[in-house]
Amino acid sequence: MKGKWFLWLVAVMIGTAFAFPPVISAAEKMGEEKMEKKAPEKEKSKSQSATGELLSADAKAGMLTVKAKQKNMDFTAKTKAAKKALEKVKVGDTVTVSYTEKDGKMVASSIKAAEAKKKAEKMEEKKGTKEKM
Repeated sequence: MKGKWFLWLVAVMIGTAFAFPPVISAAEKMGEEKMEKKAPEKEKSKSQSATGELLSADAKAGMLTVKAKQKNMDFTAKTKAAKKALEKVKVGDTVTVSYTEKDGKMVASSIKAAEAKKKAEKMEEKKGTKEKM
């Protein structure tokens, strides 16, 4: 009788040893997956802006280059609104570009012609119409 009890105890211990390691391993994997999902949320890009002269623009490709603070900055416009705004500006205009950096690239979220340039053009138009009268 003592022999059967001992064999039964050994069988339970072996069965337990085989049953629990996969459970522990699965729990560790689930913990790692949760950690991986949380990591990208911390990498939110901060929105920035740059104002300068528009050197080149391609509305179809959504690419533009702005000379701001004595250096050329290349942007990619991915949103429809940014591409539409890119169609409205022309090379030589002073523009303000709001952008974020993603994967080492500057992605433009909005493109606006600078107000000073627009006001100057309106003043010139008014002077031209007054002189004609």
